[in-house]
Amino acid sequence: MALYTCAACGMSVNTTCGACDAVLVDDILVKDDGTRVEISACPNGHGKIKSPLCCGTDMTCSV
Repeated sequence: MALYTCAACGMSVNTTCGACDAVLVDDILVKDDGTRVEISACPNGHGKIKSPLCCGTDMTCSV
């Protein structure tokens, strides 16, 4: 299971897809203006979300 951790305070969360229970994977979404946004995506195509935030920054995952 993916474990996202906040570098600032150490808080952590596990993330899985609600539709198929697959572990979400790190990905990058490139917006029309070229900016890049960190996201978490279902590897089975059920969707994607903005990566979890804590202390004002994206939480990171070692998976």
